[in-house]
Amino acid sequence: MAIAEAVKNLTFDPARFRADFPILSEPLDQGVQLAYLDNAATTQKPRAVIEASDNYYRHANANVHRAIHALSQRATRQYEGARDRLVNFINARSRAEVVYTRGTTDGINLVAQCYARPRLQAGDEILVTELEHHSNIVPWQMVAEQTGAKVIVVPVEDDGSITLEAFKAKLSDRTAIAAFAHVSNALGTVLPVNEMVAAAHDAGAVTLIDGAQAVAHMPVDVQALDVDFYVFSGHKLFGPTGIGVLYGKEALLDAMPPYQGGGDMIETVSFEGTTWNELPYKFEAGTPNIAGAAAFGAAIEYLEGVDLDAVATHEHRLLERATAGMSAIDGLRIIGTAPGKAATISFVMDGVHAHDIGTLLDESGVAIRTGHHCAMPLMTRFGVPATARASFAAYNDDSDVDALIKGLESVQRIFG
Repeated sequence: MAIAEAVKNLTFDPARFRADFPILSEPLDQGVQLAYLDNAATTQKPRAVIEASDNYYRHANANVHRAIHALSQRATRQYEGARDRLVNFINARSRAEVVYTRGTTDGINLVAQCYARPRLQAGDEILVTELEHHSNIVPWQMVAEQTGAKVIVVPVEDDGSITLEAFKAKLSDRTAIAAFAHVSNALGTVLPVNEMVAAAHDAGAVTLIDGAQAVAHMPVDVQALDVDFYVFSGHKLFGPTGIGVLYGKEALLDAMPPYQGGGDMIETVSFEGTTWNELPYKFEAGTPNIAGAAAFGAAIEYLEGVDLDAVATHEHRLLERATAGMSAIDGLRIIGTAPGKAATISFVMDGVHAHDIGTLLDESGVAIRTGHHCAMPLMTRFGVPATARASFAAYNDDSDVDALIKGLESVQRIFG
């Protein structure tokens, strides 16, 4: 089913959505109410996800694919049923194209080592952007060192945007791979990924999109994108930690050697040689995160009833409210003001270290992220050692924004 068909007749009620997340109504120390604004790091989990994990351990705890007894069959149905939901969620062509990983980082490393390393030669280029998460920089540096390839960087503009013109200017006939974020984790910049994929393909390059910050906030259709690889994590999608997805075009995955050896990724084993299992199992060695897959499937099922376009509209309204309130605070400067950005605000305050901002906000129950956000080259680009970052999700509301603004006004008064 196409994404467009999947979202027909869906609704989104922010208050009802929020009520499904137990931790959001749980008071913190001394009765302080939580305003959770660290969603770019990880999202909270709805009851359906928590119960799915519990249900697996209570009623289906067994290994998958390897036994005929009832528990194993239950576990396998949950594990593979979640994959089927993921296929539909991103509109992959087939279940062979959806590989379970430990998360976005694991997926990028898999592509770097299994696709790029056997193919790259000295002088080939790997194109990334200046706003990438370390997970979409370091694996390419490692494979470049292993092969003699070069990492080429597309510069970020002063407003935090990546322009198509700058991207095209760095493409060449030596570009073998272009790897870039869908949405920046540090700034909220939404990249022009459709046009970037098309331009990279015109140059003969294979493309990978880091979708970790996109999938919980907007519909993603990998066929419409025509991207070669797309990676994301469960825990940023209201699902569990320790599990994620690598989408890859079947022909590319089929031509790649396996990432790890062991059980379930083989067809036959002898001391004379081994043959590999079919896709996607060739890349899923060992006992997988079965409970995580069951809970991940529950997260996708939960989101299948939500209009992600309405979510994006709700989050944008929160972003505008927060931006207006923060812009009125003396000495506060927002880093990254790209048009159409996602609901993430990275900022600094004159004379106040980011960690001090985070500590004082925490005392009033406001949870934000402080530091370099695994984007040290981007911090260097903007001349700051760290920023504070507030990032919104569908369950946030005006009270969370107001708590943030009130807390920041208190920080400003304390530090003058």
